[in-house]
Amino acid sequence: MRSWTRLSLSLAGVLLLSAPALAQTKWNLPAAYPTDNFHTENLNAFAKDVADATGGKLQVTVHANASLFKAPEIKRAVQTGQAQAGEVLMSLHENEDPIYGLDVVPFLATSFDQSKKLWDVQRPAIEKKLASQGLMLLFAVPWPPQGIFAKKDINTVEDLKGVKWRSYNPGTARIAELVGAQPVTVQAADLPQALATGVVNTFMTSGATGYDSKVWESLTHFYDTQAWIPKNITFVNKAAFDALDKPTQEAVLQAAKTAEERGWKTAQEKTKWYTEQMASKGMKVQPPSPELKAGLLKIGEQLTQDWLKKAGADGQAIIDSYKKAAM
Repeated sequence: MRSWTRLSLSLAGVLLLSAPALAQTKWNLPAAYPTDNFHTENLNAFAKDVADATGGKLQVTVHANASLFKAPEIKRAVQTGQAQAGEVLMSLHENEDPIYGLDVVPFLATSFDQSKKLWDVQRPAIEKKLASQGLMLLFAVPWPPQGIFAKKDINTVEDLKGVKWRSYNPGTARIAELVGAQPVTVQAADLPQALATGVVNTFMTSGATGYDSKVWESLTHFYDTQAWIPKNITFVNKAAFDALDKPTQEAVLQAAKTAEERGWKTAQEKTKWYTEQMASKGMKVQPPSPELKAGLLKIGEQLTQDWLKKAGADGQAIIDSYKKAAM
């Protein structure tokens, strides 16, 4: 009888020790950018906040630099449950729905203050669209403003004719078409190789991506056009979120709120740092000439009209709300 009691107690101890492990939930969160990129650092801080708030009950593993899924595949992977959460450049999916591409309409929102106001009016539409796809928005974080990287002087938009232009979303491909450049689709993780092999020699992106790609090893000029401020969105599979208990859900939402606030602050702080780093590496960092800026503004007007044609009345309503908020 005593042996049976001891066995029962031993089994009970084993079960108690294994209970936390059985209760632990693990999420994979694929991301497209290097580990030391501020977006990825923010994701890792989010994961730590979640783990701390839940006592390790929910563990989020960030897979950086497109190591788990390539950038265009991440959203679909989360929709289908291959990953529980993910981060993507929102405008990658503009062909799916124009609402994803609003923040990359050139010269619509060119400061962080304007970009935040644009996000505030755009967010409900993004949340609704993601919900229709079985996803739930967690947070959005901007990039620094977009500029032109080149290997020669770019004084007017005509100087872009014939260059090998890196595109990474429908908007940048359309710019190439309008200026007569040769568009080549290259995602951020593949950009260093594309530069090293001469696949591309000109593009528009943020100082962050330029720095991550060590662009000074291949190119010589950066024109700080501040054309637009794109955003990454982080989202979760709604079924995976719904499977969490209420306290864990609340911990995720609070960590997401903190991550968004931290990400916006960091993007602003890092913007100047990135351009200073590129200049220190020998790149010629400068504002666009009046002629180049005028040409880009004209392209921006064309792309705004293109976007409105695709987005229709709903898109116009968002633009109107933004312009009212930005007044």
